[in-house]
Amino acid sequence: MSLLDSFSTWLKASPLSYAATHYEWVWPLCQILHFAGLVMLVGIVGLLDLRMLGLGKGLRISSISRMVPVGVLGFCLNLATGAVFVAGDPLHYLQNPAFQFKMAFIAAAGLNVGMFYVSGLARRTEGLGQDEEAPVGAKCVAVVSLVLWVGVMYLGRMLPFLGNSF
Repeated sequence: MSLLDSFSTWLKASPLSYAATHYEWVWPLCQILHFAGLVMLVGIVGLLDLRMLGLGKGLRISSISRMVPVGVLGFCLNLATGAVFVAGDPLHYLQNPAFQFKMAFIAAAGLNVGMFYVSGLARRTEGLGQDEEAPVGAKCVAVVSLVLWVGVMYLGRMLPFLGNSF
């Protein structure tokens, strides 16, 4: 038995898996919360990315940046509800190539945002006023971010259709 199979077996026997599969309200509630978290995350991150790319120049980047904690809360909601989904049917998720790519895209998005803050681009863009252009590096980070988050949404929606798990 592989490590993935052992982990799946352990996860399937967990109380979280039991809750996801035996209480009929848990799964739909998690789907609602997962979607709400996605709206919070992609809404804020997408708005910030689009502003850095030059759309909505009437908005100050610092004003949008103040809403980043809402996006982080959305990510935390997605993390928690996603864990319920995986625990509810670990073999189908963990062995699905679409899910694996989705996780890789999320990891890449995390590295991308980390680079944005560690490199100092975040500080440089915070000080921009209305109608000011973001630095080229910030625009590159914004494009990568948009591509990755659209990819995460696409792969999440395609889980039942891509791969042979569902």
